[in-house]
Amino acid sequence: MPVRDILQLGHPLLRAVAEPVADPSAPAIANLVTDLTDTVAHWRDTTGYGRAIAAPQIGELQRVILLRLPGRPVWPLINPSIIAHSPEKLVVWDACLSFLSIFMQVERYEWIRVRYQDQQGQWHEAHAGREDDLAELLQHEIDHLDGILSLDRMVDVKSLCSREEFERQFKANSPYGR
Repeated sequence: MPVRDILQLGHPLLRAVAEPVADPSAPAIANLVTDLTDTVAHWRDTTGYGRAIAAPQIGELQRVILLRLPGRPVWPLINPSIIAHSPEKLVVWDACLSFLSIFMQVERYEWIRVRYQDQQGQWHEAHAGREDDLAELLQHEIDHLDGILSLDRMVDVKSLCSREEFERQFKANSPYGR
């Protein structure tokens, strides 16, 4: 499948709420997962960024996200939802392939429990915590399905910085430096 364009900040579909997937085993969903896989791999190879992507970022208003973490199999989650979370929150650096030129600090739950379907339609639950910054990453991608961007979660506008300045000052101690 082809590498798809990623919608950029300001595109109205990034603020739309994605529709639930009725049949996770449908060929159209398999094609979407392939497109997401190829697209995030391309961005990772060309920019050094991109651990995950949500279907709305390529203009598909379906509740599908895909994680592509180094050293792990590609992980598509269909109809994901957060069913539990920690009372504690963390402030972390965040960025997005839909506006990769800016970084900001956001508040996220320390851990979450996510319910989702696989491509055969089976339901699963996963616990995500600080390891691999998985909780933060899943919260970011699930937000995309609800039309919420990391800019909406920014803790202080003073944390906003350019990609160049982020890389100079903060990247080494962030998930993006790994």
